[in-house]
Amino acid sequence: MPFREKRYFLFFTLPAYILIAIFVITPIIGTVIISFETKNGFGLDNYVKVITETSPEKALVYLRRMPRPPPWGAMIHNFIWIAIHLPLSILLGLVLAYLLRSVRGSSIVKSIMFLGMVVPMIVGGLLIRFMYDEFIGIFPRLFALLGFKGILAKDWLIYPQTALFALILGAVWLWTGFNLTVFAAALESVPTSTIEAAMIDGANSWQIFSRIVVPQLKPAIIIAVIMTVLWDLKIFDIVYVSTFGGPGGASNVLALVMYLYFARALDYGRSAAVSIILALLTLIPGIWFIREVRKSEKG
Repeated sequence: MPFREKRYFLFFTLPAYILIAIFVITPIIGTVIISFETKNGFGLDNYVKVITETSPEKALVYLRRMPRPPPWGAMIHNFIWIAIHLPLSILLGLVLAYLLRSVRGSSIVKSIMFLGMVVPMIVGGLLIRFMYDEFIGIFPRLFALLGFKGILAKDWLIYPQTALFALILGAVWLWTGFNLTVFAAALESVPTSTIEAAMIDGANSWQIFSRIVVPQLKPAIIIAVIMTVLWDLKIFDIVYVSTFGGPGGASNVLALVMYLYFARALDYGRSAAVSIILALLTLIPGIWFIREVRKSEKG
């Protein structure tokens, strides 16, 4: 690039660099510094307390019987959220998109499924709250009609054993529409001639789906996985509205912990530590996504 063009390029991009430095880089540096500030100076105390303070004895009821439960605090709830929500929402979105690809009126079904993404997450949290209510909730009433008299026939959100799983299942309903839309769009690029040739050769539906369709949907699957993991890591509004992390911290997540430290406890050091932990966790799928994109471009 000639010097004159470089000069114009720097002239027009300099305001953007200045804004990025003021509103992005400077707050990041400030957050990192605050996260290491303690009463005795600088150290890792904030990170240690964040990871260990919300102990499984208070929060994770189903790990109490372990000899030495992992002291991960609310972070383990995010991991459990990913472990359950990610495969369920991906699998449901993929299967529904495949089954509805040539069904008359499938656009109506897809629109209904996508309502979970259109609805604000605050409203979605309220819907989840009513969904599990003992008297008007669909799931407790269903289990009551089936003859269950235990926790499943009562309000799922007030019991530590079921609160987190109830929120995760509700999140599956809210997020599956996104994955369904991604896979439905990707299926349009799968050649029908390939599927027809496989059918002529005697391949059954499962073989066509698993060996022909799924491999060609790899880019869409990568995008869906990354977006779902990032959504699970930063989940906040659903938990805030439905349970506020309760009962007894059984459904607490990192983003809510960050809010509580910042807005309730006014402990900015620990709040900054949580935000740094979240940022580092989101870097892992981000780096993986970039590597996969580069592999697909080379391939």
